[in-house]
Amino acid sequence: MRRYLAAMALFCGVLRAETVLVLPFFNHSKPDLDWIGESISESMHDSLASEGLLVLDRADRLEAYRRLSLRTGAELTHASVIKIGQSLDASTVIYGYFEVTPPPAGKEAGAGSLQVSARILDLKHLRQFPEFTEVRALQDLAPLEAHLAWRALQYLNPKGAPDEQAFMRDRPRVRLDAVESYIRGLLAQNPEQRQRFFAQAARLDEHYSQPCFQLGMSYWVNKDYQAAAMWLARVDRSNPHYLEAQFFLGLCWYSSGDFAGAEHAFQLVASSVPLNEVYNNLGAAQNRLNNTAGAIANFQKALEGDSSDPDYHYNLGYAYWKAGKFAEAVTSLRSAVERDPHDAEATALLGRALKRDAPHPGDPRSEGRERLKTNYDEAAYRQLQAELQSQQ
Repeated sequence: MRRYLAAMALFCGVLRAETVLVLPFFNHSKPDLDWIGESISESMHDSLASEGLLVLDRADRLEAYRRLSLRTGAELTHASVIKIGQSLDASTVIYGYFEVTPPPAGKEAGAGSLQVSARILDLKHLRQFPEFTEVRALQDLAPLEAHLAWRALQYLNPKGAPDEQAFMRDRPRVRLDAVESYIRGLLAQNPEQRQRFFAQAARLDEHYSQPCFQLGMSYWVNKDYQAAAMWLARVDRSNPHYLEAQFFLGLCWYSSGDFAGAEHAFQLVASSVPLNEVYNNLGAAQNRLNNTAGAIANFQKALEGDSSDPDYHYNLGYAYWKAGKFAEAVTSLRSAVERDPHDAEATALLGRALKRDAPHPGDPRSEGRERLKTNYDEAAYRQLQAELQSQQ
């Protein structure tokens, strides 16, 4: 299947998969409430993505704003909405506005009323669905967002949309102050502010996994693998970043010496997203656990997906060499050196394989020489899958 996907990638420009873009909802209330519009966009993005729709992420949208010289947070004209959607090759754009009615005197801020009106623009067929509206207490922002996403699904995927009760049950209530802290973290301009807001959101609501993913990735970037693993392990299955969190959790455990934990994480990801990088890392963890047969099988899968990558040839050669299969090791390591003649490590290992010089226990030149991949692009895989399905 993976080789088929790779081969068909050349033909994916003919028919594009259906992609959804959710814009921040326009603020018709006080300026300091702009974060609510961003929250609606993020929540709908996550809910629709978790139901299998291809939803463009926030980075794509920000790039489109930059290219079109549009100010983030500004209310857009109908023409600008269309331009943004077209610039990102989106099939559908979801947008709208919200209004907050202040609470009666003496009541807390969360007691105010929130009205959200949403519109769905089908760019592929040049039509607009009827506007739909939700009205609830501001304190109920999270369930309002979830129900808004469910209603959008009725238009976007009427046959595949889940039952309303089941959909809402999978999206438990999140505290309003936790949501605000998380969104303010996304909007913050410097890493320290972002991390402070995300930590506050996670502290306010321990079941809210969105800030956990962001915190885990920030610690991963700073190579604090123990802290990163703690946060990534808290990302739940309903989060669209769940598999990505598991991938980086596997890398954290591998870096910390927990190769069994790393193997489990990579196996979980590989069962849903069979990327070359995932198979490669799974093979590396299994090689550390002396599961040579499993390591060789997974390094071969990675190589089948991308035979141009010298690291995949190297890892396969290294696993063969550890297993005492010197002829096979020579073949793979030669391929690695051919693709990267400056690879001194592969060249040295090739020399040992040619001499049938077996690994020596405790020799740092023999142990722990696997090469990991840290890039993870689930979105590209999903996009390719959807595009291939659209051509069937």
